[in-house]
Amino acid sequence: MIELDLNLILILALAALMAGFFDAIAGGGGLITLPVLFIAGIEPLAAIATNKFQAASATVSATCAFARKGMIDWKRGSPMAVMSFIGGALGALSISYVPKHILQACVPILLILVAAYFAFSPTPNEQARQAKISTSLFCMAVAPVIGFYDGIFGPGVGSFFMLACVILLGQHLIQAVCNAKLLNAACNLGALSVFSLSGAIIWPLALAMAFAAFVGAQLGARSAVRFGPRLIKPLLICVCCIMALKLLLDTENPLGEWLHLRAF
Repeated sequence: MIELDLNLILILALAALMAGFFDAIAGGGGLITLPVLFIAGIEPLAAIATNKFQAASATVSATCAFARKGMIDWKRGSPMAVMSFIGGALGALSISYVPKHILQACVPILLILVAAYFAFSPTPNEQARQAKISTSLFCMAVAPVIGFYDGIFGPGVGSFFMLACVILLGQHLIQAVCNAKLLNAACNLGALSVFSLSGAIIWPLALAMAFAAFVGAQLGARSAVRFGPRLIKPLLICVCCIMALKLLLDTENPLGEWLHLRAF
């Protein structure tokens, strides 16, 4: 295992602080922390497990910040959070069985569609829209599926929850951000409950990054509440596009490999 020194821990904690800030607003924090952990020489399983610990800290922190503002609908959100937790745990258990190349090819396209939707649609916070499906159906079908995706792969899950809340439940953007963060926290904790049993978490690093992510998420959540859609909408679009580009540039992404071959 790589030897940790104070400088490395501080650098990774700083990355977690930035990730927590962006993740609280628009999702995509793992796109910052996971590559940094790999660059630092952390072996893959330990990097994924450690990253899930700090990600859970960030999403729980943001959820607490929104809850203190009275912006979490616990009555409707709690059952969805339970199903998201179960989905995250099942995804983590299934990580070695689902072909990742399918997810690697599909997720960048989905992220671009999310960005396009928010770029060209009216600002969703002007008024709540009519829900397309019931809360019960969202709870039983949508929450566990997105949670499962988080447990098995993860990039963009916060954005997917947010978009689902806007389109399917008819929520305005601030409300969708708050509920998406609750569901994201739940599936993070579900996946973490499985990963922690593997003994792969590097605890000194995980705790330092978790503390930094907690602080970053508090700052991000407060910025989201203060500035609203003026900040959330453009940041969400940028984060989705950056995540899509990052995933397409991954050498293991079959879609990225196809595009590279077409270009040359």
